[in-house]
Amino acid sequence: VQPPERPLQSEEWNKLREDFQLPEIFEKVMLNSMIRCNSPIDVAKSLLSDLAKRNGDITYNVLVKYLTLCVQQGQVSEIRDVYDIMKVRFKILESGAYNLLIRGLSNSDQWTMALTLLEEIKKVMVPSRTCYQSCIKAASRHQEMELAFELYKEMLAKDVVPTLDVLQSFFDFSRGVKGAELQKELFGILLYLRDNQIYPHKTFMRSIKLWFESIPGENWRGRLTKIKDSGQCPVCNHQLEDSNLTEEEYSNLSERIIRDVIHGTDTFRKTSPEEFEAFQTFVEKRLPFDIVIDGLNVSHIKSRKMQCENLFDAINCLAKDNARLLVLGRKHMLMNSSNWKRETMKEMQNKAEFFFAENISEDDAFLLYATLRSGKHCRFVTRDFLRDHKACLPDSLTRHLFRKWQRGHQIVLNQNVFPVFFQQPAFRYDCVVQTTGDTWHIPYKDVFEEKYSYQVPRNWLCIRQKL
Repeated sequence: VQPPERPLQSEEWNKLREDFQLPEIFEKVMLNSMIRCNSPIDVAKSLLSDLAKRNGDITYNVLVKYLTLCVQQGQVSEIRDVYDIMKVRFKILESGAYNLLIRGLSNSDQWTMALTLLEEIKKVMVPSRTCYQSCIKAASRHQEMELAFELYKEMLAKDVVPTLDVLQSFFDFSRGVKGAELQKELFGILLYLRDNQIYPHKTFMRSIKLWFESIPGENWRGRLTKIKDSGQCPVCNHQLEDSNLTEEEYSNLSERIIRDVIHGTDTFRKTSPEEFEAFQTFVEKRLPFDIVIDGLNVSHIKSRKMQCENLFDAINCLAKDNARLLVLGRKHMLMNSSNWKRETMKEMQNKAEFFFAENISEDDAFLLYATLRSGKHCRFVTRDFLRDHKACLPDSLTRHLFRKWQRGHQIVLNQNVFPVFFQQPAFRYDCVVQTTGDTWHIPYKDVFEEKYSYQVPRNWLCIRQKL
């Protein structure tokens, strides 16, 4: 449907409606088209007033579509009017409408009203990432940095994950501003990147560099570099943190994971304590393993191949050098089926130990237990990121150690050239944001990636303070 270029009278709207094949969805289709073509507001308004005349009111969904057009064009007074109508007509709004209202208001001189709305949302639900970020950016833009950081911390406390875009905005809006408190907060964001193994992209990295260099009287200088294989930075000759865990770190970590994650509350949601006990007994009798494989996960790597063939390729590739393999399977793999051929399964069982769990078990706990009990040399194979378990670890130091151990021990399947495996990192140094106080080393990606990535970047920003 092509929207009209000028406001229409009721008769004209009626004529268009009658010519349309499905008159009951005419308004919806017409408004979608107006949003796409960015039609003038008064054209959309004339459709709404015609609707109100015909039906006596306007439905919630139609109002939201009209609101979308208003936000798209920054029509602040219209956004406020729609909000007033919605507040009277509907007891509660859903998150889509709140997102739009906050986005529209936060970009205007009425930005404080967006904060009021945010408070209103909190009474009924956790505000969305979009709502928080619109308010944070509005506060930063108006140099209300304290408020912006307050919202950021609240967001993290509610497990709402910020985008790199909003983290970058903190550095952009703080450029050239002196203040110990502000500096502490921005260092906190860099440590958040470290704790969560997040790699900024090039534009974000530039914002960090420019912010450091703009701090009045502090004399920071940033340079881009590649770290030597030895872990030494060619710019400042500083030695980066080692990627290996010390014996003490390893035993602390494995104790914590076995206590908090595996025996904690979350393991047995999908597996019975009896089954897990049977697994422990099985593992203890056969220790140590060199590689533990999440069989079901690996079997899905190439969708065009049979699942048992995918797993067979993986086992063949990893069984070189007489490595002792443990494969975590599921009982259904033992039923001869189109995906799981009995002969292939038998052949695999000659090359690796198999433990077949119930069909609903959660394998992560099994995977972690067998790997950690096998000792520091043992590695594991899965395409998962084990994100949930990191969340069960109570403090940031243990979470950091978990990520560091994962970076050095997780073998990754490369879908494009399967069955080729690569392990990240093969570096002697740890690939995360790190600082010594007067230096910061920040690994960064060339391009923006929303998805969490195993691929460790080779590019670094070295920032040092010349005293």
